[in-house]
Amino acid sequence: MEKSFDSPDELRTPPKATVAVVDLDGAKVARLVFEPGWRWSESVKPIVGTDSCQVRHLGVLVSGTLHVVGADGAGRDIRAGAAYVIPPGHDSWVVGDETVVAYEFDGSAATTFATSS
Repeated sequence: MEKSFDSPDELRTPPKATVAVVDLDGAKVARLVFEPGWRWSESVKPIVGTDSCQVRHLGVLVSGTLHVVGADGAGRDIRAGAAYVIPPGHDSWVVGDETVVAYEFDGSAATTFATSS
């Protein structure tokens, strides 16, 4: 089975972002696209109503640089080509003027990121 992110099963469009989700026989995979200037606390926080992102992210960044700051205040950059795990309780934003594209493989994240439920 295969599906295209260009014709996803679900598409979310918070400000400066798109979240395309495909369902592969119950395994949900997401493509996240964040435009320059995107920041979780400005784009997604108003949708979900939490002080920080409460989603665990497991994925790979294929373009751009994403800065992540955890609940402990420690920050790090995730760059293109890196696989990552980001625990709940963080803020993040695009660094520079290159669009961030990431693919995420945690079905729970694909189901709930940038949703109010």
